[in-house]
Amino acid sequence: MTEGNESIVSEFILLGLPIQPEDQDLYSALFLAMYLTTVLGNLLIILLIRLDSHLHTPMYFFLSHLAFTDISFSSVTAPKMLMNMLTHSQSISYAGCVFQVYFFLFFADLDNFLLTSMAYDRYVAICHPLHYTTMMSQNLCVLLVVVSWTLSTANALVHTLLLARLTHFRDNTISHYFCDLSTLLKLSSSDTTTNKLVILLLGNVIITLPFICILVSYGLIAVTILKIPSMKGICKALSTCGSHLCVVSLYYGAIIGLYFVPSSNNTNVQDAIVAVMYNVVTPMLNPFIYSLRNQDMKGALRNILSRRLCLQ
Repeated sequence: MTEGNESIVSEFILLGLPIQPEDQDLYSALFLAMYLTTVLGNLLIILLIRLDSHLHTPMYFFLSHLAFTDISFSSVTAPKMLMNMLTHSQSISYAGCVFQVYFFLFFADLDNFLLTSMAYDRYVAICHPLHYTTMMSQNLCVLLVVVSWTLSTANALVHTLLLARLTHFRDNTISHYFCDLSTLLKLSSSDTTTNKLVILLLGNVIITLPFICILVSYGLIAVTILKIPSMKGICKALSTCGSHLCVVSLYYGAIIGLYFVPSSNNTNVQDAIVAVMYNVVTPMLNPFIYSLRNQDMKGALRNILSRRLCLQ
């Protein structure tokens, strides 16, 4: 312990979601079902893309990486949240908290960059269809993924290292279901000016710029679609980017609701609910969006199932 109310903490207490004690078992079963659906659904997408040669295209290359990222992103917080709900334990070690911050930021950023890469892919497919194979070469796709991983690693590492230097905290109680970076900064009694400045600067680069790129891509796509004379061509163009647009709307809709919409007095509750939306619900819905709205994915699933039936 140090002077006053400051202390060097060895663990934090996660208060979790605003759920009544008598409803804990019901919600734990619900979140367990959602997490299993996320893992199995996204694993199915990865499996279909790997097994079906018709899906070995840039769009599905990015989609397979997005599916892996969604599994990982949800796995950063969901297992710990479920364990705390089932065991009625709320503690997490300091090291575990720091690692959770790092991987949460890493996979959130990676999701962001992959969605941007997929938006560029859709732009090329609709606006430059004759040059698609040339512009979206395998080398470019691999480069975009490598750059996404590199930038995500660097950004998460910077924030985590700056967090690790904050050793003194006024309290070890976190009003969230995971170790949220902004909440930890509020609890720290150390000088967090540098942390907040880096969050402001890098946040604009990591979140705002990719979002602007996505908006520009879809703006150009909209202009191209309006020039298509036939309704059949318009429907085909819309179906090409419909699934991705739904995922982008879910992902950025939750982020905008959390960071840009003025919060109510019950900020902690609002933050937790919105975090569940983009950390648990969106990764679960992505496989449904891409399977229900995508004829190629449904065709690949039918082909694999028919092959299995023929072998039996």
